[in-house]
Amino acid sequence: MLELRDVHRTYQIGESTVQALRGVSVIIERGEFVAIMGASGSGKSSLLQILGLLDNPDKGEFLIFGKNVNTLSEDEQAGVRNNVAGFVFQQFHLLKRMSIVENVRLPHIYSGLKGDFHQEAKERLRQVGLEERVDHTPNQLSGGEQQRVAIARALVRDPLIIFADEPTGNLDSKNSAEIMKIFKALHDQGKTIIMVTHENDIAAYAERVITMRDGVIVTDERRPGLALSSMAVAGENGFELQGAGSASLLQNGRLAGFMAQAFQSILANKMRSFLSVLGILVGVASVIAMMALGEGAKAAMQEQLKSMGSNMLSIRGGSAKIHGAAQGAGAVARFTSLDVDALAALRPVIKNAAGVVNGNARIVYGNKNWSSSLTGAGFDYGTMRASIPTVGRWFTREEIQTRAKSAIIGVTVVKELFGSSNPIGKTIKINRINFMVIGIAPAKGFAGPQDEDDVVLIPVTTAMYRVLGKDYLSSIFVEVASPSLIEQAKTSISELIRKRHRLKADDDSFNIRDMTEIQKMLTSTTQTMSLLLGSIAAISLLVGGIGIMNIMLVSVTERTREIGLRKAIGARKNDIMLQFLVESVGLTISGGFIGVLAGIGISLILSSFAGWAVKTSLVSVVLATAFSALIGIFFGLWPAKKAADLKPLEALRYE
Repeated sequence: MLELRDVHRTYQIGESTVQALRGVSVIIERGEFVAIMGASGSGKSSLLQILGLLDNPDKGEFLIFGKNVNTLSEDEQAGVRNNVAGFVFQQFHLLKRMSIVENVRLPHIYSGLKGDFHQEAKERLRQVGLEERVDHTPNQLSGGEQQRVAIARALVRDPLIIFADEPTGNLDSKNSAEIMKIFKALHDQGKTIIMVTHENDIAAYAERVITMRDGVIVTDERRPGLALSSMAVAGENGFELQGAGSASLLQNGRLAGFMAQAFQSILANKMRSFLSVLGILVGVASVIAMMALGEGAKAAMQEQLKSMGSNMLSIRGGSAKIHGAAQGAGAVARFTSLDVDALAALRPVIKNAAGVVNGNARIVYGNKNWSSSLTGAGFDYGTMRASIPTVGRWFTREEIQTRAKSAIIGVTVVKELFGSSNPIGKTIKINRINFMVIGIAPAKGFAGPQDEDDVVLIPVTTAMYRVLGKDYLSSIFVEVASPSLIEQAKTSISELIRKRHRLKADDDSFNIRDMTEIQKMLTSTTQTMSLLLGSIAAISLLVGGIGIMNIMLVSVTERTREIGLRKAIGARKNDIMLQFLVESVGLTISGGFIGVLAGIGISLILSSFAGWAVKTSLVSVVLATAFSALIGIFFGLWPAKKAADLKPLEALRYE
């Protein structure tokens, strides 16, 4: 069944070279109960570890069922360990955070078989006399009971061979006797048992005793009169060694199994897990909040643009090149209400048109007076420039035609002249002419150094002929039907004005301005601000990722023996690597999810208490969550690879 041919094994311990095995050759038949004895340093444990595929010889051949295992890959050897071998260790190597049922069913996670196998685990616990302790954890059991759990774990895959390394070394004589009775019963059932011990009374349970000294076998004795177990099979087992570790990572129940293990590990260290995700949590919350601020600022600027007039064109007399003065002999174009009507007729390209005259006004109410900007506006001006009063009303067409003395005043004028009282229906003097206040213009704030709320609006006809004494409009505002039609509208307007005013193609006596440059500037500014805020928040995510990596590296170090155990019972490199990656990604995604909630909460708080404009977008939530997952993969990759690269024997021996 097992055969070693001239096997050598040398270890390097510091600067010293230790020859653990020196040309050992031995054959283990199926159904045997073999005890390997010898003094400390004799090589007995090294022999057991090579037979159990926990270590590989430096020289010589190792055959299982006549097939050389030296040529197997590390994953294929793990598959053989999972299917053929069961291990019982002196130190038990039980995972303290799991119940004993979870400990017993652990080898099944790496078997590639479907099912949760809890029932099988309970049956094995019943077999070793622990059926009433299934809900306990290892810390709640005595040493003898823990070793029985380890035996149940070794049996759960129904292995052909049980390897026991000093199984009674940490037990008293009573518990030792109970454990050996279990081994004896297993042997009677046909199990092959290979046990290392230094106690003669323990070795007496075996039918064959191999004694070692200085890395060689000095005696190999069978107890007289004993044959192989009646259940031993003479023929070789048909287990296929090649491909034993080639099962797909996603095959059957393996993925779900060690994903559950990963999350169990996270929940077992709640405080450390919380501290680990704190960096990611802060980073994601910062990303969400900062991007919400950026989007809010962008939306606020867009609203400000709307208040300036969406898709608006401004037509003024004079050259756009020299501060409104025409070049050469060209005259400044003078616009009238007839030009406004002609421009408004350019449908469907033009949506609305309104003439405007500007000037200054001295406003008096009672014993208070105030200097302000005066704007004479046409009927459509209120809609085009978002100036329809929030309190009161806009001018009627009749008021504009009859040059009515009606006024709409800005909130700054209201504050200076009326304080907290209602100005609607009150009479004020504008340049010594009585006007009735019919509305309060909506607040717009400052546009650069100019206070947009320090304004008085009156009908354009009233401003021209009663207050300012002007025969021509200061400018014409035109609202284009769509942003995509702005260039077409500018061309049509230019052709119309040149035709109406008989201007030459090169006559620079008027100019048309739009909001495109302002929109581009504001868009660029908000994008830059959002990028800056997002970058600052991303740095927090990066720092959180480094924290995750450090915690995972610490976890790998702390759990080195656990990794060794998992490999001993059949875990492949990819299993270990993916398990630690799942832990890392689980931590970061958990932090990301909490961070999203925190970020949205912070945004709402800023909006409610600080009055800042915020707008949480789905894109920022998705990006932050995805980025946190990528950080988990990126920063978890190195610790996961470090864990996967550990050798089973070195990991089990880790102090």
